[in-house]
Amino acid sequence: MVSTDWQADLRKRGYRLTPQRQLVLEAVEKLEHSTPDDILAEVRRTAGGVNISTVYRTLELLEELGLVSHAHLGHGAPTYHLAERHHHMHLVCRCCDRVIEADVSLAEDFAARLRDTFGFETDVRHFAIFGCCRECAASQGEGTVGGGS
Repeated sequence: MVSTDWQADLRKRGYRLTPQRQLVLEAVEKLEHSTPDDILAEVRRTAGGVNISTVYRTLELLEELGLVSHAHLGHGAPTYHLAERHHHMHLVCRCCDRVIEADVSLAEDFAARLRDTFGFETDVRHFAIFGCCRECAASQGEGTVGGGS
């Protein structure tokens, strides 16, 4: 499922859509929030000879070109997703590891307070908020999430 937009975007910037770039873009699209290791595993389903350094170099280029974006969702490697999707921040459930995309507009008041108080411009697209999702909170019972009981 090749996106002609990817081909046009790369060509416009003087690059071409190589088989490796296509495979990495398709893996990022399919997996949504995935680490380079996850992307490599997906790419190797089609092209067994691709190595992790190729994936990292490709992701770096694709991010420079604005086709993919990354976020840090905890310790370890960043996760990647297509940049063409709406700008969002990440809500990460510590119980089930689910990642929920939240529109950045939800953080506008917070970002404005940081700007007003500290003169700090924040990029909430790389922002991860950790907690417990609705389903996990419900299964743990009211009052037990966040240390209370």
